[in-house]
Amino acid sequence: MKTIILATDFSAEATNAVTYIAKAVTGKDYRLVLYNLYNTSIHAQNARLSAMEIDKMFQTQKNKVAEKALALNGKYHVEVIAHVVSGNFYQELINCIQQFEAELVVMGMAERSIEQDLLGNTTTAAISMLKFPVLSIPLGAEYNGIKHILFACDVVRGVHKTVLDRVREVAADYHATVEVFHIREKSEELTQQQDENHPMEETLSGVNHTYKNVQSSEIIKAIRDEIVASETDLLIMVPYKYGFWDSMLHKSKTRAMASGSKVPLLSLPL
Repeated sequence: MKTIILATDFSAEATNAVTYIAKAVTGKDYRLVLYNLYNTSIHAQNARLSAMEIDKMFQTQKNKVAEKALALNGKYHVEVIAHVVSGNFYQELINCIQQFEAELVVMGMAERSIEQDLLGNTTTAAISMLKFPVLSIPLGAEYNGIKHILFACDVVRGVHKTVLDRVREVAADYHATVEVFHIREKSEELTQQQDENHPMEETLSGVNHTYKNVQSSEIIKAIRDEIVASETDLLIMVPYKYGFWDSMLHKSKTRAMASGSKVPLLSLPL
C-alpha cells in the first residue's frame, strides 16, 4: 500500500487539495495521512496558560483532525490517518514522511498574487526545500481523471532514470498519455515512431507517450500555452538547484509554475 501525506491547515486551498486527492485515490491501493501542524497561539502564550490547559487545546485539535479523517474515510472509502504535531512545519513534515514511509506530499496552492511571486508561500517553499515529490493542487482544480500528463523537462541536461520511473508509474496507474515537452531554439515535433532511439524510450516503454520540442524564449509561457492546447490534467517538472548568485538570475521555473498553474503540478526532485 502506498502512502500519501496531505498537509492541511484547513484553508480553502488545502481543503480543495484534500478533496482532489481523495477522489484521485478512490479504488486504488493508497492510504492518506492527514498532516496538521498545531502550535499554541501567541495570545495563549501571553496569557500564560498552564501546561494542562495547553494540552487540552492540543487534544481538541487532534480530535478535530481525527473527525476530518473519519469523514474522508466514510465518504471515499480510503484509509485516512490523522497526524497532528507541533514544532517546525518542514522538520515535522520530514519526520512524518519518514515515520509513514510516504511516497508523496500533497499541498494546496493559493491563487496567484504579487507577494506570492516575489516571496513564495508554504507550498513553493516545500518544493524548494524538500528533496521529495510534492504535488501542489491549485485552488479551483477539480479531479476529473488524469488522461494527459505534460512532462516538461530539460532533455539536453538529461533526466535521471529515477524521475522517469516515477513518471511512468503515475501514467500507468491512471492509464494516461505522457507528453515529453522540451523548449529549445529549433522547433520540431517528434513522435515515438519517429524517434525510437530516444534515450527515454526504454524507461517509458509500456505507456503511451509522445515527444514535443518547441521554440520559445519564454519558458513559463510556453508551458502554460501547451497545458491549454493539450488539455493537460497533470504537469510534471523537475526542480533544479541553483547557487545563490545563479538564483538571483534564474527564478525557479518549477516554483513559478506552481504559483501560477491552473492544473496540479507534481515536482520530482533528483
